[in-house]
Amino acid sequence: QVQLVESGGGLVQPGGSLTLSCAASGDVNDLRDMGFFRQTPGKDREMVALVSRSGGYNLGNAVRGRFSITRDNAKNTIDLQMKNLRPEDTAMYYCWSYYRGSDVYGRGTQVTVSS
Repeated sequence: QVQLVESGGGLVQPGGSLTLSCAASGDVNDLRDMGFFRQTPGKDREMVALVSRSGGYNLGNAVRGRFSITRDNAKNTIDLQMKNLRPEDTAMYYCWSYYRGSDVYGRGTQVTVSS
């Protein structure tokens, strides 16, 4: 089993920055891609950013140019650096990975962008 725990959410003003972190524990040797998804009430979960074990990454269209993602394989962590935040970035952000054929999500951390 793999467990994912997010941290770093909070309230930030428009134009501000925030970094989310995710720590993986358990059977981490089988982890491949990791990333963050986000969701607001009444909407589907949206891919924000993905990163492979080798560091290759993919960013969602809505965040490209503003967000970046990095990975530390030694610590089994990923970080999502968010800049120039907008009110529409307000959402619950979930850490994600794919383990033995199944999606695994953390419990989520709330990001609110508001003045």
